[in-house]
Amino acid sequence: MNQRDREGSSWKNADAVKDCEMSSAPSSSVICAFKVFQQELDTKHDKYERLVKISRDITIESKRTIFLLHRVTSVPDAEDVLSEAEIKLDGVRQKIGQIAEELRGEDIYQFHRAFTPGIQEYVEAVSFMHYISHRSLISLEEINSRLVFTRKEKVDPKGSAEALPPGVLTFQVTPSDYLLGVADLTGELMRLCISSVGNGDIDTPFQLSQFLRQIHEGFSSIGNTGPYEVSKKLHTLRQSLGKVEDACYTLRVRGSEIPKHMLADVFSSRTTLIDPEEGVV
Repeated sequence: MNQRDREGSSWKNADAVKDCEMSSAPSSSVICAFKVFQQELDTKHDKYERLVKISRDITIESKRTIFLLHRVTSVPDAEDVLSEAEIKLDGVRQKIGQIAEELRGEDIYQFHRAFTPGIQEYVEAVSFMHYISHRSLISLEEINSRLVFTRKEKVDPKGSAEALPPGVLTFQVTPSDYLLGVADLTGELMRLCISSVGNGDIDTPFQLSQFLRQIHEGFSSIGNTGPYEVSKKLHTLRQSLGKVEDACYTLRVRGSEIPKHMLADVFSSRTTLIDPEEGVV
């Protein structure tokens, strides 16, 4: 698709130049240059819109995967949920492969804003699944190692005798997208903590508390040297950590007083006292 776009763009640019050369107007050279610029901008804008649509699809499927993964606390066999989530993530990776195809030969940072929301959501989903399976944080290198795609040879649909060459496409998640995706992960871990308590699991909240403290320390060490969005995410991260620590405190101090089937309701009612923007109300 990407190669055909570039070929189509070059043909349009050549036609624009040819039309300008046939013109006898004194300003034909200026008009010619602007027609070429117009074709280049139209091609770039069309590609940008395609990337935005793919990013939306990635965001939707990643959110569905996260919702599915939250069922691990309420089903007898978590492996079935993890297997289904892996199938969904494979479909998301195919969408990312479409982004890699669109960016073939392009400067990724010219189109980064078009697909960064979807990539952050994918990082959140894959890191959430990794934590459930391994109780650890997935690395950026491991995420990128899964985003290698094989491009099969296929004939140009325009009828050209020349086939599009096969090859290997890679997509590299940027460090900023990785950081922001991990920051969003903390909210899902907080929800996992509450749902785990509601199902009688009193060990998971203490594991999550320790894990979130390590993430918080890592983000705090970044300071103002990271992406500007990190400061906003850090505020939410601290709130998630506070809710998990509050749950651990209640379990340690009053856990024997509260029936297990009521613990989740107690934690849910207490977390509503914290407003996402204003803090304690």
